[in-house]
Amino acid sequence: MTRLAKAHGLGNDFLMVAAADAPADFSAWARRLCDRHTGVGADGVLLFAPEPDGVRMRLVNADGGEAEISANGLRCLAGYMVWRGACPPRHVVHTAAGPRPVEVTALGGTRYRIATDLGEAILDSARIPVALDPPAARVIDHPLTVGAETVRVTATSLGNPHCAVFVDAPADDALLARLGPLLERHPFFPRRTNVEFVTVVSPSELRVRFWERGVGYTRASGTGSASAAVAAIVKGRVERRLRVVCDGGTLEVEWPEGGHVRQTGEVEVVFEGDWLL
Repeated sequence: MTRLAKAHGLGNDFLMVAAADAPADFSAWARRLCDRHTGVGADGVLLFAPEPDGVRMRLVNADGGEAEISANGLRCLAGYMVWRGACPPRHVVHTAAGPRPVEVTALGGTRYRIATDLGEAILDSARIPVALDPPAARVIDHPLTVGAETVRVTATSLGNPHCAVFVDAPADDALLARLGPLLERHPFFPRRTNVEFVTVVSPSELRVRFWERGVGYTRASGTGSASAAVAAIVKGRVERRLRVVCDGGTLEVEWPEGGHVRQTGEVEVVFEGDWLL
């Protein structure tokens, strides 16, 4: 029996389990937990352990593979840590991509509004990484052959790889299902990639839909929203403070000149319970 909790950020949902309670070979276990028909159902599992200044997070996607970071996930964990009294409102979530300071504001019940410092925006092709020879300082509107068509991608990283595809109107389900998995596993991305389909609504607003590495379609993505904002900024399409509208709700993203990317959004802790198997 394993104690777990569930939380979501705009519908991007995660199960949180103390790292000490997870099996050493957690891949199949996480896939079973995340299955929406025979398990609890989630986009990923967050394994957590205490740190002197906060909490450490290890992210396992729904496909059983590990990922470097999830901004929605780290906000969910931050909210849960504050809800259970394990961390103060200001603390640090340590991820495989590095430490991410958070500030948690209670909204009532089990809902929280959380501001996160997501660190630097990584634009260098070798650090994202992408298979570009010679390497480039930025990867903007790079043409890729995907199936029978050519798609232009703008690649970035916030500790995990992303590519943005800019479309005139919000992507429909058919476009996500057709291009999402092909781009995720395209050889241009040696560690696979998260995919954002980005529509510029105004200089201060983006509409984005997501195909997430190791998960598939998600209603929202924290690093995806931030990466979409960074891509739109480096393309000169928008201002440096934005609203990013996802299927599940809205995130606020700010990237000051020469500064870190900051993101603010809500999360909700849904339940605690026991996994009996």
